[in-house]
Amino acid sequence: MAGSSHGHTPAAWTGVIIAFIGFCVAGAFMVMAQPAGFWAGMAIIVFGGVVGGAMRVMGMGQPKATPLVVQSKTREPAGVES
Repeated sequence: MAGSSHGHTPAAWTGVIIAFIGFCVAGAFMVMAQPAGFWAGMAIIVFGGVVGGAMRVMGMGQPKATPLVVQSKTREPAGVES
């Protein structure tokens, strides 16, 4: 996989950064025993996934790879020489 650019896109970076901020918010409010702040952080995490997915749909993500088509060679019936 050398040379792969998996995850090195604006959509991936943006989604992960927003989710990381949400993780930090949820963690801080969990330590402070504030359930509302914890759930707000969890909502930010989900929002990061939504933003990353929306950016991917807009063309800022990894392009989809086209599937490889494998064609098999036709074999001649047994006993038939060419």
